[in-house]
Amino acid sequence: MDRVFKALADPTRRFVLDTLRENNGRTLGELCESVQMTRQSLTQHLGVLEAARLVSTVRKGREKLHYLNPVPLHEIQERWISAFDRPRLDALSALKQKAESAMSAENEPRPEFVHTTYIAATPEKVWECLMDPEATAAYWFHHNVSDWQPGSPWAHRRLDESGIDDVVGTVVEIEAPRRLVLTWAGPDEERPDGPSRVTFELKPYGDTVQLTVTHVNLRDEKELRQISGGWSFVLSSLKSYAETGKALPLPAWGA
Repeated sequence: MDRVFKALADPTRRFVLDTLRENNGRTLGELCESVQMTRQSLTQHLGVLEAARLVSTVRKGREKLHYLNPVPLHEIQERWISAFDRPRLDALSALKQKAESAMSAENEPRPEFVHTTYIAATPEKVWECLMDPEATAAYWFHHNVSDWQPGSPWAHRRLDESGIDDVVGTVVEIEAPRRLVLTWAGPDEERPDGPSRVTFELKPYGDTVQLTVTHVNLRDEKELRQISGGWSFVLSSLKSYAETGKALPLPAWGA
């Protein structure tokens, strides 16, 4: 928490976060242009933001993209705001977001979901949790089924005997235990712009693993809201399972 407040105390770093909030997933060069600062100076500010977990990075080819990670800000909200007047603040926040979304919808890029979490386990352990159908059954309540080879199909299959796949796709990239890229769509879903794509990236971070999940090519803000809650729960359940061997209980909406 001290690192978060230290990072937020500087107006330049707050401006960087505002810039990422408006247009997430930016390269260092793009941020330098927006902030009007040299690469060396901005790199130092980004180092402080990454140490505070307010910014996470994802490699895309030769480029490194920077994303706003709202989790530490949410923790501050939970500690100092939620206990006082959360319903009213939530209502005002929703109204503000709706108004801003309506004004800028035509110019907004296709929405993306990015979530970073830190798991007290080895990269190999977390990777096994992503690959093993029995592990995904425990924390994701589906079997993830594939031979996990580039170009192979994969399926997110229900645990009952119906054999129904709720999500299907193709293994685009796989590099154990670092990176997994999957296409993602419903079995009979028609998507004019093609299936969405999910990327899992694992990086050692001290005694933990930094896991970043990116879900791109979403249709609109509605689909972003729909998948955000599900991903947040699944990744929290994965963290619990990898660290303790016990997943979170299935929420009421998932029953």
